[in-house]
Amino acid sequence: MPYRSPANEFRFLMDHVVGFDLVAATDRYAEATPDTCDAIITEAAKLCDEVLAPLQRPGDMHPARLENGIVRTSPGFGDGFKAIAEGGWIGISADPEYGGMGLPLTLATSVNDMMAGACLSLQLNPLMCQGQIEALEHHASDAIKDTYLPKLISGEWTGTMNLTEPQAGSDVGALRSKAEPNGDGSYAISGQKIYISWADNDFTENVCHLVLARLPDGVPGTKGISLFMVPKFIPNEDGTLGDRNSLRVVSLEHKMGLHGSPTAVMEYDNARGWLVGPEHGGMAAMFTMMNNARVGVATQGVGVAEAAYQHALAYAMDRKQGRAGGSGAIVEHADVRRMLASMKADTFAARAITMANAVAIDMSNATGDAGWKARAALLTPISKAFGTDIGVEVAATGIQAHGGMGFIEETGAAQYARDVRVATIYEGTNGIQAMDLVARKMMDGGDAAFALLDEIEAAAEAAKDTLPDLVEPVWQACESLRETTEWLVGQDMDDRFAGAVPYLRAFARVLGGHYHLTAALQGDESRKRLATFYIKRLLPEHAGLLAHVREGADDLMALSVDDLVA
Repeated sequence: MPYRSPANEFRFLMDHVVGFDLVAATDRYAEATPDTCDAIITEAAKLCDEVLAPLQRPGDMHPARLENGIVRTSPGFGDGFKAIAEGGWIGISADPEYGGMGLPLTLATSVNDMMAGACLSLQLNPLMCQGQIEALEHHASDAIKDTYLPKLISGEWTGTMNLTEPQAGSDVGALRSKAEPNGDGSYAISGQKIYISWADNDFTENVCHLVLARLPDGVPGTKGISLFMVPKFIPNEDGTLGDRNSLRVVSLEHKMGLHGSPTAVMEYDNARGWLVGPEHGGMAAMFTMMNNARVGVATQGVGVAEAAYQHALAYAMDRKQGRAGGSGAIVEHADVRRMLASMKADTFAARAITMANAVAIDMSNATGDAGWKARAALLTPISKAFGTDIGVEVAATGIQAHGGMGFIEETGAAQYARDVRVATIYEGTNGIQAMDLVARKMMDGGDAAFALLDEIEAAAEAAKDTLPDLVEPVWQACESLRETTEWLVGQDMDDRFAGAVPYLRAFARVLGGHYHLTAALQGDESRKRLATFYIKRLLPEHAGLLAHVREGADDLMALSVDDLVA
């Protein structure tokens, strides 16, 4: 079965589950009317189904390659990107002053989800562009905005982010790239960066690199890092392209998946760059891009989960084996039914969390309200980690549902697992997301978390006479999470970090129960049945996860290196 964008799922979530009506009621997003949103989702779904999805397998079988210093992209990717750009999809939430649509991130998240499900390797390119656009909107000078934003938004140019170096991964402060003032307002950037997604292509005029480097007076660590715009071709004052900059793609990585997305080692040799944001303020500017990217990566996980589920469902409905009742297809077997139900229920939960995260960001942007800002910050690591974990798990279950045929590349089931696997690693590993949740996002003493838990319990209380069998386990799970959160904020960082990953997962499980319950309350029997499956079978995992959290760090750190080696 070919991929089909779940357009109706986004309409349902926005109308009934994640509170998008609050976004549409703000002055900033007043144009996001139901008719506008419906038209956007409909047209994006058409693009994904008819243009992007057919590129999924060719991108895997014919990877991007480096020939004589030129990156040659997978067949059809140039035309696919052109269709994305001409449709205005890159700038869906960008500033209208520079050619964007100025629509809510929630709507952009829906579009990115569909694109990721259709062809993740290609979707990664416009996602990187969107992150760079947001960073420039918030931190760049007017001159840089005027030069770069219209080109990035139109898709004439593309954007990247350059953080990682061979010795500086998650420890960004260990970078060695240097920036020397040229005396004319520009800087000479030198250094090597690795893992640069879509570092080059053969279908756009220019590639614009945001590069972290240290000025001569920059102190060690992250506080001494600055951010620079370093284009492949240096723009002239009239906006045309001038000289080729002194940067190059050294090599392309040989990756487990995402073969259609060129991931490069980049070398900068006194390349000309321009400061973005203040001197030594690079991390603040880069985190604007990374926070955008973390929500985007969550969406990638969900999009791939959707595609893997559709692939497995089609196979299960067609494959005849054994003495199953009804059609005789393996979808009639209880364990296959369990796998498919788990895939569908978890995909809904992860998608709802990510969409609710986008709503919180939109409300923060539209109102400036501190509560919404805190909600957005709290949900970002949960969205990123849970969304990508579910992408990996659903893709793996999809292989299992195919049986032996899932291990055969020709069926295409394995590609989803290979492609999405890196999403749990890039833009901050999921372990780092969990540590961020229990540390930085709990610096308020847990206030943002408790406010969200209050809402979940209030919603459950309001529905106790309608669906009591589903309300009670959701309320109890939420209360257990509250008690563990109260315990957590009283612990030192070692104890918090030891249980960070299970805590995040438990939080996501409870959120998933809340959103499934909200969906079930709309009266659709199919959604009630799916919610029942999730709440009765998947939500109970929270108990074991929270028990793990409350063990603290003592037994973990008591394990010596010798114990691990033995």
